[in-house]
Amino acid sequence: MSERVAVRKTYKLFIGGKFPRSESGRSYLVQSANVSLASRKDVRDAVVAARAAVKGWSGATAYNRGQILYRVAEMLEGRREQFVALGVPGDEVDAATDRWVWYAGWADKLPQVYGGANPVAGPYFNLSAPEPTGVVGVVAPEQPALLGLVSVIAPAIVTGNTVVTLASPTAPLAAVTLAEVLATSDLPGGVVNLLTGRITETAPTLAAHMDVNALDLTGVTDPELAVELEVKAAENLKRVLRPAPADHDWTVDPGVTRMTTLLETKTVWHPKGV
Repeated sequence: MSERVAVRKTYKLFIGGKFPRSESGRSYLVQSANVSLASRKDVRDAVVAARAAVKGWSGATAYNRGQILYRVAEMLEGRREQFVALGVPGDEVDAATDRWVWYAGWADKLPQVYGGANPVAGPYFNLSAPEPTGVVGVVAPEQPALLGLVSVIAPAIVTGNTVVTLASPTAPLAAVTLAEVLATSDLPGGVVNLLTGRITETAPTLAAHMDVNALDLTGVTDPELAVELEVKAAENLKRVLRPAPADHDWTVDPGVTRMTTLLETKTVWHPKGV
């Protein structure tokens, strides 16, 4: 009996809740698996999917969003060994799972902490409430591939934003496997879109896209590229999060800054009457 040939897995993109191949048909080899090499057209398709999901996701109750993030944690916990087999350390998978739970707990608390009634002179109610920014473009950190990715996606979506995320080009298998988790976790299609490939090719298109409202450059390690992306983002006044320091510790308490930075505040005046 001849030795059988192994079936090499082909990982696709995650756009609009589906797993399409790159429109370019390109791929690259990582750990004996084929990974899609996203194109500029794929970036534009992902932004369209993210924009289409904004209304439903931002309109969902905070409690419901928290439930879905907790469901992601449940599914990730159940596939722990699969991530370990891909080379993700077990303690990193555990930390990523805990991070989903941590952000899930903030879903219905953030509006209470960062919103409320303002004291004003006159017979009015003056109420401020945080609202999502909209579509957020995210460049995920190279390492840790899973925990870093979760740490930039979760705070963006828990507040009602949708994201187009450029995964680590050197360690993309954690990202595409996380996409499989998200697809089975009650998360509406388009809320999270994950693209693999060359950051230098896809990030400029994402930064310049006029339907992207904010840009998280956490994973950009090239200072010249970071400046280029910020310049492109300025065209429509995107809110920009600067790259993280090379020595950033992703295991510490993340705080609320990533959530609040991607929020707008709406203030409403209403007469009290007589």
